Amino acid sequence: MAGSSTAALLDQLAAQAGHGATVRAGGDKDAVDGVQPRLVAAPADGEALAATLAWASSEGFSVRVTGGGTKQDWGTPGAPVDLQLSTAALSRVVEHRHGDLTATVEAGATLAAVNGRLAAHGQRLPWDPPWPERATVGGIVATNDSGPRRYGHGAPRDSIIGVTVARSDGRVAKAGGIVVKNVAGYDLARLLTGSFGCLGVILTATFKLAPAPPVSRTVEVQVDSLEDAAPIAADLAGSSLTPTSIEISWAPARLFVRFESVEVSVAQQAAAACALVGERGSAVVLGGEDERAAWDRHAAHWSPGGTLVKLSTVPAELFPTLVWLRDRAARDGIEMAAGGRAGLGVVDVRLNGPVDAQARLIGDVRGRLPLGRGSAVIRRGDPELRRSIDAWGPVGDGMRVMMAIKRQFDPAGLLNPGRGPGGL
Repeated sequence: MAGSSTAALLDQLAAQAGHGATVRAGGDKDAVDGVQPRLVAAPADGEALAATLAWASSEGFSVRVTGGGTKQDWGTPGAPVDLQLSTAALSRVVEHRHGDLTATVEAGATLAAVNGRLAAHGQRLPWDPPWPERATVGGIVATNDSGPRRYGHGAPRDSIIGVTVARSDGRVAKAGGIVVKNVAGYDLARLLTGSFGCLGVILTATFKLAPAPPVSRTVEVQVDSLEDAAPIAADLAGSSLTPTSIEISWAPARLFVRFESVEVSVAQQAAAACALVGERGSAVVLGGEDERAAWDRHAAHWSPGGTLVKLSTVPAELFPTLVWLRDRAARDGIEMAAGGRAGLGVVDVRLNGPVDAQARLIGDVRGRLPLGRGSAVIRRGDPELRRSIDAWGPVGDGMRVMMAIKRQFDPAGLLNPGRGPGGL
């Protein structure tokens, strides 16, 4: 790299990226955590992207993979990169097999655009992560991001059934099938889900779909404290009701319980949820614009600003951990808010305060969570914080396995260096 001018490298890069590709020198707007790539490319299609990877590998160039850019500052601050590689041109719904409830989608397609296409047959990818108009399918899979509907529909790892991926050397591999029953063989698709792009670049992914329900209603429950919310959330999760979301939002303390089905079902279930809450909280049933506004307010928790820590516990330990965090943060002068999957024990905790105090708090909460029963992963935060404390926390014996897989798929460590689980 040192022996070639940027202009010469751009000429070589353009030859690989295909007709109509975007190729340019990196600039300030491409910097992530202060790391600016020398080169930027958005190849014209999957074949050109693989060819570009092969060229980068032959040059020994490190590669940062981008989609919609909604998660570029998640996890460990990235190491210096030579090439920023975008999937923006890979935006098609390749095939929608509506009779089988499956679809194959290119990695650069946004979730909103894909679901707009699938809606013509009353189907959807049942995830609702932040910023669906910008979040791409590849980025959602790479981070296994989901949203409130994870309670009823699972995460992307539960929906993916096939994948086409370009390895760091440009070779293209396929795994899985196009129908739900085909689950034989090495599960490369799930291996890539949550890998933060450190094993390969997803070109297409195939998913099982969910029917788009005709009606939605949300029960919003107002309570005085996290302590008051805990037994209500447990009763809702343990009931015979079938919500697609059970969310906690604090502060102030709110529960959001969404039901999606036919009109008679959602009406009956919403009424039953209100009866279950009883006098322990103030419950109201929301529909239409009021419901959309409530979920928009809830989604604001994930807007830029502050540190975002993904706290995962067994459900029974979620609220005691949140209460401990609330009291400890107040003692240390740290502002705290929380929002996420009350029914699953997975919430995002937002922190604002001095970096050293945040680092101590995160370290201490990790000490409360036995390995295998909980974790506290820094999704987003000041680079200084993410350099002062490991963003991922203890990984355990699984780290050796992940390192072995990384060596197999990307032996030179060129893909998203340092961004993968455990800093792979």
